[in-house]
Amino acid sequence: MPLVSLRAKLNTLLAVMHASFKQLRAMEEDGSAPPGFVADAVTLFIRDADRILTDLAGLMKQRVVDVDKADALVRQLKGSCISIGAKKLGVSCTYFRRFYKEKPKGCLFVLTLLRNEFYDVRNKFQTMMHLEQQIEAYSPK
Repeated sequence: MPLVSLRAKLNTLLAVMHASFKQLRAMEEDGSAPPGFVADAVTLFIRDADRILTDLAGLMKQRVVDVDKADALVRQLKGSCISIGAKKLGVSCTYFRRFYKEKPKGCLFVLTLLRNEFYDVRNKFQTMMHLEQQIEAYSPK
């Protein structure tokens, strides 16, 4: 019975994820990607997104904001979001980008919202990975 419950929880989380993430999982399941591919992709995404957000926070606190550098970081984050399936975070990147181009010094609040969206996505990914580990442990070999 725990296996059914774990799979139901995982399916609920997967339902809110973008098709890109589902495609990554399908590649691993059908053998076209090696075992652990999804976990590695998620870990890399989380590490890179956290670094980008930290770099953006540093830029936004400078006396003169390098808008081009901030733009490159936001585009990089948005691309990562698209490739991993974090659609809502990608949309938040678009809103942040619009805002800082108009008012770079006043966007620390918007950056906080972007970071909070990242934390939500990160928590969902971590929960999914944990559920998958539990399912694997319960599954017959």
